[in-house]
Parts: sequence; C-alpha cells; structure tokens
Amino acid sequence: MKAVVTIIAIVAFSASAFAGTISGKVSGVNGESVVYVDAIAGKTFPAPSAHPVMDQKGLLFQPHLLVVQAGTTVDFVNSDKVAHNAFWPMFQQGAKKSPGKNLGTWPTGEKRSFKFDQPGVAPMLCNVHPEMSGYIVVAPTPYFALTDKSGNYKIDNVPDGQYNVVGWHEGAKTQSKPVAVPGDAKVDLTLSK
Repeated sequence: MKAVVTIIAIVAFSASAFAGTISGKVSGVNGESVVYVDAIAGKTFPAPSAHPVMDQKGLLFQPHLLVVQAGTTVDFVNSDKVAHNAFWPMFQQGAKKSPGKNLGTWPTGEKRSFKFDQPGVAPMLCNVHPEMSGYIVVAPTPYFALTDKSGNYKIDNVPDGQYNVVGWHEGAKTQSKPVAVPGDAKVDLTLSK
C-alpha cells in the first residue's frame, strides 16, 4: 500500500512539473476581460459536466460576462418577479457570424439550458427588457480566465508547450499573442476599440 501511495505521489508530482501558469495584465480597456489559450491543433477536451448559471436578477444578466469552455451547457435562470427572455442575435466566431438563438420567455423560478458546442461569443439580450445585456465567451480550451477589474489574470495548470493567448473585451478588438509555457509565462495584452 505504501508503494502505491508513493507511485501516485510521484505521478502527480511529474504531471504538475509539466504544467505552468500564464499570467499578466490586459490594458487599454476598463473592467473585466477574458483571456484564453486558443485552439490547440490535434487536441480536444472533454465537455465539462458542471452547468454554469447565467441568472436574470434585478433586471440584469448576472454575471454580465460569463466565460465557459466549448461543450459547456449553461443554465439560464429567471430569479426576478417578472417574465424574462434570453436570446443572442448572432454568434460571433472570429470574423464569421452565425445565426443566434432565442430560448423564449419564461416566468420566475424557471430555467432554460443551452449547450455551447463551438468557441465564440454570444451577446445576450432580453426582448422583454431591451436595457438588459450580457456576454457569454466560449473558449476553445479549458485554459481561460476572467480578469479582475484592473485587468490582472492568471491561468493555472497549462501544460508546457507553444500556444496563442487571446484577449477579449466587450466592444474592443481581440488581440492574440504567442507564448511559450516552460513552467510560468507572462503575457500582457493591450486591447483597443
């Protein structure tokens, strides 16, 4: 038994020895941004089993900005005492725009779910309350982070390798930079309108 525990510890240490952290700062914009490792040629990732929630509460999409991995099912909840609708008029995949989706209108306490299979951005709206807006950013890999309000981010457990890191912010042009991860790497991004 002791030998098995030792082997498990060695394997766990070896695996963590080949994973690093990408950190840095997004500047040029105010508020939260998304940073993610772009698609990796020949690599696929299992869909997450957890369902993140985008709530409609206080006549707002909460959170305003949600980042998920491709293949994730998002639950849309109505916590307000009024009916809400959730739709995105189009799905942005780089320069390509695909048709959007309307999940319909539903009352307090109900939810609708949708699986986001492809990477891209869904600008969220409510046709009952046109002042409501939000975004779902669907990353192609499980290596992503939401910055803090100052633009700082950290992506843990990135396997050693060569990647492109992408920065996204509402209303700004995305920026991509190459990065080598031989342990820990630093990538700062400057976004502009």
